[in-house]
Amino acid sequence: MKGGKQDLYDDLKRQILTMELDPDESLDEALIGERYGLSRTPVRDVFRRLAGDGYLEIRENRRARVIPMNHETLRNFFLGAPMIYAAIGRLAVQNVKPRQLADLRDTQERFRRASLSDEAHAMVIENNRFHEIIGEMSGNAYLRPSLGRLLIDHARIGHTFFRPKNEDMRRRLQLAVDHHDGFIAAIAAQDEDAVVDLVFEHWELSRENMEMFIAPRGMKADARFDAPAATMERSS
Repeated sequence: MKGGKQDLYDDLKRQILTMELDPDESLDEALIGERYGLSRTPVRDVFRRLAGDGYLEIRENRRARVIPMNHETLRNFFLGAPMIYAAIGRLAVQNVKPRQLADLRDTQERFRRASLSDEAHAMVIENNRFHEIIGEMSGNAYLRPSLGRLLIDHARIGHTFFRPKNEDMRRRLQLAVDHHDGFIAAIAAQDEDAVVDLVFEHWELSRENMEMFIAPRGMKADARFDAPAATMERSS
């Protein structure tokens, strides 16, 4: 895929990962084709590729839709993610190639720069690419599709992680950067146990943040909502 088709693929993937396109949002084939200067056939080709990669859902005689997130999705995500990440990590150590390790280092530097300049969208994309490369290192045709699907929802559920609002969130983000450095060092040293330990530390950091996104703290009740009750008590 070259030119317009590759641009369309990359842009839609980015928009799904960064939540610019909402889960279950429908895509207008004609409008998208017009925007990218493509006819319907190449747009459909891109949609099919994205569907194969887990980003879109295509149903007969209906518009393509961004893959949804629901209760079942989230439950399966939280159950499956640690096991798949750990297995991928072990296989990455066993099968890593020098070029892949160099790509991982380059991606980490882009991720680090984005974290220092608070570029949330860039952090989402580079973090996703970092873990994609570890999946590529594994060389496992069965686990890689599962990892790819996990990473889509990991990015969407955890997108607030890359928009720190206080010092604790900034500390957590820096810890994630440090974890990435640790992954690179452990893979380079072919230390499977260190990689797996980091997988679970990194997962715990992500899980805590994702739980905050899924179940945010309740808002303080506004005094105005308490006023009628107080008035009733005084009048009784």
